[in-house]
Amino acid sequence: MRRGRAAAAFLLLAAAVCILGVWNVCSGSVAVSPADGVKALTGKGADETVRRIIWDLRLPRAAAAVILGGALSVSGFLLQTFFANPIASPFVLGISSGAELAVSILMIAFLERGLAVSSLSMILGAFVGAMAAMALVLLLSGRVKNMSALVICGVMIGYICSAVTDFMVTFADDADIVNLRSWSMGSFSGISWENVRVMAAVVLPALCMAFLLSKPMSVYRLGEVYAETAGVNIRRFRAELILLSSVLSACVVAFAGPVSFVGIAVPHLVKRLLKSTEPAAVIPGCFLGGAAFCLFCDRIARTMFAPTEVSISSVTAVFGAPVVVLIMAGRKRWEREA
Repeated sequence: MRRGRAAAAFLLLAAAVCILGVWNVCSGSVAVSPADGVKALTGKGADETVRRIIWDLRLPRAAAAVILGGALSVSGFLLQTFFANPIASPFVLGISSGAELAVSILMIAFLERGLAVSSLSMILGAFVGAMAAMALVLLLSGRVKNMSALVICGVMIGYICSAVTDFMVTFADDADIVNLRSWSMGSFSGISWENVRVMAAVVLPALCMAFLLSKPMSVYRLGEVYAETAGVNIRRFRAELILLSSVLSACVVAFAGPVSFVGIAVPHLVKRLLKSTEPAAVIPGCFLGGAAFCLFCDRIARTMFAPTEVSISSVTAVFGAPVVVLIMAGRKRWEREA
């Protein structure tokens, strides 16, 4: 019965990703019918303008929403497992803000010298910032035993990093401000196929490694003492969780800027859909759920108020924040299920 439910849930999530992906590719200021979209993809009898719109603009953007949305959701699940806290996520703990600050410094340093910032440089910069913020959170976790207080400390770290980023944007050169402001608001726009290849090369191996940790994660959720008696190397396991969650969240920030609430809301929604908390099922479910959630939110951000585009974080907050409120309102029930 459980396997049948899980299979049905995965089919539902995969179908949602496919349907929302087609919806994103075909909708916009220039409407494209599914038939014309197929022609553009196959290159047979397609209008050149439609082909360029789909191949150069909409398809890489949809691919980025799938990869980065899935990465952010899995990163949130890893952090919730690490801290045993239902509202832990890269955004809440300030990890995304730390990555944002590091990338801002990198962009200003490069742009002031007339240099282009490569995708790999942005990922590395975001990773350094994410690890620095994570180090602060871990340092505080050794002093603050109450998880609620730890989350508050993470939020404060995020505010500090965001404030420093705002100061840098305010006093940056005009050209730098335009680039930084559009990126720091969170958006999947401007994604190229080269960006998609780089993010896929980073995210997909990290996801595979996270999936390989499913068994020790299941044991770790029962307590560190029990995990140690089961043969889990706690120090190495915790380091692996930190590195993987930081890599995934850093990649998201590097290409799309800070995206809120995906890492909190989607893992809980997926667990409710699967009726399971087993990492072997939740991790792929989180990837599909995060992909579908970001495709849906990106479609709204791109077309709801066209020609003005809303930041992706504003839309994800509208749909993700109510889930967080429900988590906090029924915290004991959520914690039992987590």
